Amino acid sequence: MTSLAALTALCMPPAVVPPAPDWSQIEDTLGMPLPQDYKDLITTYGPGQFGGFITLCQPYVPSEWADLTGPMPARLRQQIEEVRQAARDPWQLPQSPENLFAMGVTGNGDYLFWVTQPADSPDRWIVAVNEALRASWFAYNGSVTEFLVSVLSGTTSVPMFPADLLDHTPAFIPSTLESSTPAAAARTSVSTRAIRAWANANGYDLPERGRIPSEIIDAWKRENPS
Repeated sequence: MTSLAALTALCMPPAVVPPAPDWSQIEDTLGMPLPQDYKDLITTYGPGQFGGFITLCQPYVPSEWADLTGPMPARLRQQIEEVRQAARDPWQLPQSPENLFAMGVTGNGDYLFWVTQPADSPDRWIVAVNEALRASWFAYNGSVTEFLVSVLSGTTSVPMFPADLLDHTPAFIPSTLESSTPAAAARTSVSTRAIRAWANANGYDLPERGRIPSEIIDAWKRENPS
């Protein structure tokens, strides 16, 4: 059984999905090839959330925080390095920043990356999970589809994921990319996490939970223009 077949057995794809994107054009835009399993995954499921927790980035979507082809992957590499260097005891990255390409996010603001080595063999890329721009990393030696199957079946436990992730039967929740959809809520969560990480790295006393003061949001926007 292929990893995609195993995933569809766990999480039924929606009956209707958007037309498959032009992957050649997307790869030209990115300047790199993409793993075939990811392309098959997006073509099969379209936009949405796995297990009510994991959202994969998509090409050419309105939200910059979910846009695989936008500035988000490069911005996250920069932010991770800024947060790391600002720490009292800078922590080690599992890979050089240039080898990390963001391709997913969780409901807690954790990020999923491809480790893009070897650069010309995307089907050999593995998955790295970062805990919301902090020091904690988890590496999975397999594709993103294999990662989803392993996590959603309970075979792999990611330390930064919630303990109750599998309390309910895994499912795929499809979404449109309009502002009133779950995708927009996921975008807001990611953006909030990024603002908190930036604020803490820049000397603001900001608690982990609760409302972010408007002056901090304004300062973040000035430093991170769209």
